[in-house]
Amino acid sequence: MFSCSKTKVDLIVHNANIYTVDNQFSKAQAFAVLDGKFVAVGTDKDILRHYNATYILDAQGKSIYPGFIDGHCHFMGYGEWKARYADLNGCTSFNEVLERLEKHDKNNTSEWLLGRGWDQNLWEVKEFPTNIELHRRFPNKKVLLTRVDGHAVLVSDNVLKTIGLNAKSKVDGGEIVLKNRKPTGILLDNAADMAKAVIPPMDNNQKTNALKIAQRDCFAVGLTGVTDAGLDIRSIALIDSLQQQGVVKMKINAMINPDDETMDYFMKFGVIEKDRLTIRSVKIYADGALGSRGARLLEPYSDDDGNMGLMVEDEAFYDRVCEKAYKAGYQVCCHAIGDGGVRIILNEYAKFLKGQNDLRWRIEHSQVVDPQDFALYKEYNIIPSIQATHCTSDMPWAEERLGSERVKNAYAYKTLLKQNGWLINGTDFPIEHISPLKTFYSSVAREHLTDNKLNREEALKSMTIWAAKGYFAESRKGSIEIGKEADFVILSDDIMTISDEKITEVKVVNTFINGEMVY
Repeated sequence: MFSCSKTKVDLIVHNANIYTVDNQFSKAQAFAVLDGKFVAVGTDKDILRHYNATYILDAQGKSIYPGFIDGHCHFMGYGEWKARYADLNGCTSFNEVLERLEKHDKNNTSEWLLGRGWDQNLWEVKEFPTNIELHRRFPNKKVLLTRVDGHAVLVSDNVLKTIGLNAKSKVDGGEIVLKNRKPTGILLDNAADMAKAVIPPMDNNQKTNALKIAQRDCFAVGLTGVTDAGLDIRSIALIDSLQQQGVVKMKINAMINPDDETMDYFMKFGVIEKDRLTIRSVKIYADGALGSRGARLLEPYSDDDGNMGLMVEDEAFYDRVCEKAYKAGYQVCCHAIGDGGVRIILNEYAKFLKGQNDLRWRIEHSQVVDPQDFALYKEYNIIPSIQATHCTSDMPWAEERLGSERVKNAYAYKTLLKQNGWLINGTDFPIEHISPLKTFYSSVAREHLTDNKLNREEALKSMTIWAAKGYFAESRKGSIEIGKEADFVILSDDIMTISDEKITEVKVVNTFINGEMVY
């Protein structure tokens, strides 16, 4: 009698409904993992016959997918928000904002009172608030409340004084909103950034705590990788150190900020690829956000005659950053929401890309695109990075901003997908909810402009293999294939077959990174 020796591995998962997301979009029942990578994928019979493991997991028929990758978010910012900001998401009135602030302030000894997430579009009177009530309730605090999109803030008068802004001030790429010729406390885009810049920064201990919070919450929703859309030198250095110590296990594609110090430091090394950290792109901004009417449009807002939004930088800035990035082999990833902002950046990229290429320069959001500009994505291989939950969040008021005709070319995910055959999806958290399952739902089940929604295969690819491809990592992650990093998520139900309305009820059972269970 002959004996058949089995190959020893670290982990076997079997009795599963596995979506590999390989080139054939094939399915499997089992896989084996050794040293953090998939070494075999196939049937239960084949895997169990040929391999033995220290840990064998019976998935009990549950569905398994490649680990979800958020193609555009603010990982560090989310952690900071959770650690020291009042949560203002979902407030249905300014009074509710104030009530939440009062509760938060009871445990807050800082001179600053910070909040994030308010949205005037959810209120009965859909107008920006003023800071009058802030002085009455919090007379001894510097108050800064960031709108849900991150592009507008409401600040107290003492913050305005700290940054030296008044009714006569002018800010390039920003706006000080006035009422009766007096500042209301609302600042848009570059003016908002001036206020945020004077908030006392977190120290390394606080940042470490914030990163741990962000990682914990990401693992709980099935995320194994994120693209953080804009970080400075010190934050990236801390992440690198914590990853080397094993404290931060999340895989992070870090877009660098476009200041000269950060660009010059990283670009001299060229592309940086470590086990869990990638640095190969720079993040810039074209315009503001649609919800706060800062997105740059080609024609005025339908609900604000004469206002076309704004560009936050001049052409010389974009030329300088793009040239530096091009020479260093870095991607340029530009936030552009309005059709005016998108057009300017498409034409800016064209100066450097000059036709077909595989540089994968990206336009983050690509939210409103003029019909004649879609083809430019294909002509220059410019990749759209979308956030499908923006569509479902914005639809109650998007048509008011854009009008019935222009809105037809907003959130045009299928049209964008057709240009290059792939796109990147993400959440933009903390602007939207952190869960990639909400991204999946918004991609496939939206009720508005349904001809431009994604099908389920496209949606799954957009948050796995295509999100990895978005930073040249598709050979290492994003699918369950031999030789790739063993990142995967087990869900309570099969999002590829259940009804639309049940997708949001699905739970994450387990999350694995490099074959290690992290949730």
